[in-house]
Amino acid sequence: MPTAGRTVPPNHASRVRIIGGRHRGRTVRFPDAPGLRPTPDRVRETLFNWLGQDMTGWRVLDAFAGSGALGFEAASRGAAAVVLLESEPKLVALLKAAQQRLQAATLRIERADALAWMAAAPRASFDLVLLDPPFDAGLFEQALTAAAPLVVAGGFVYLESDRPIDEALLPGLGLRLHRAGRAGMVHFHLLQRAAS
Repeated sequence: MPTAGRTVPPNHASRVRIIGGRHRGRTVRFPDAPGLRPTPDRVRETLFNWLGQDMTGWRVLDAFAGSGALGFEAASRGAAAVVLLESEPKLVALLKAAQQRLQAATLRIERADALAWMAAAPRASFDLVLLDPPFDAGLFEQALTAAAPLVVAGGFVYLESDRPIDEALLPGLGLRLHRAGRAGMVHFHLLQRAAS
């Protein structure tokens, strides 16, 4: 029966589809919530084309997990360890439910403030840090500053934002712009840590 004009209840859940790897085609649920904006399929496909489809052995941090789309995608493609950080309890619960349903043993989900967690984490402990902070929170520079030391030499930081990154910020963080793109209002950047 048509439901045109029906208001979606606040507990309504949406889904994001994993697009590559062993969990390809499976879905992860997330609530419709203000500011929650899963990385679009096209952007995820581009990112993992840049990184390579096989992430076997990679250590990955998804610092503002939200729907978990990026972290689950990395786990699906063989990453050895993926840490998802999320501060919202409802999202944490849904991420843990998806992890159990997919039997994604390499995933670890923590309820945490991403900036505080990164500040306390050991240096050079990840091959890839994924950053997709809320656009209206003004956290891009802080998140980059916190993430850069966590990446191994030659490793990557991925950043989504509502504007192009100011490349003048990068040398001081030991990063360089490797690739960049845009999909609608989303600017996405793959940054690489200096090899030495």
